[in-house]
Amino acid sequence: MSHADGSGFGPNGDAFPGEPRLTRDTAIRGPARPAPYVGAGILLAAAILFPLMPQLYSFDAPRLGGLPFFYWYQLLWVPISALLTGSAYWLVTREDRRRRAEVRAGGPPRAGAGSADAGLEGDRP
Repeated sequence: MSHADGSGFGPNGDAFPGEPRLTRDTAIRGPARPAPYVGAGILLAAAILFPLMPQLYSFDAPRLGGLPFFYWYQLLWVPISALLTGSAYWLVTREDRRRRAEVRAGGPPRAGAGSADAGLEGDRP
């Protein structure tokens, strides 16, 4: 697809010459692998659940710079949560790029999907 937004249509709504028109049945992503999404979910769950368990950090000692443990432990989770969230985002976007590249490269066909040329008449269910 040579159009900048990847829609398959020109500025006036016409399909580009030599390219199939996109329909509802046109695959824009390949099949998903569950591992990156499960990994991202685990990272996000850790960033949410560990700060919510006060039994892990409701102590006065050890002190760091005069701050009790329960203060600096919570403050430590701010950058840790940012790193975990960024890592989860990276996993999901990398998987999405892989799925899109698979379709562009002519990856495995989707089960039950017709060809991209099947809906050229504009028929909608």
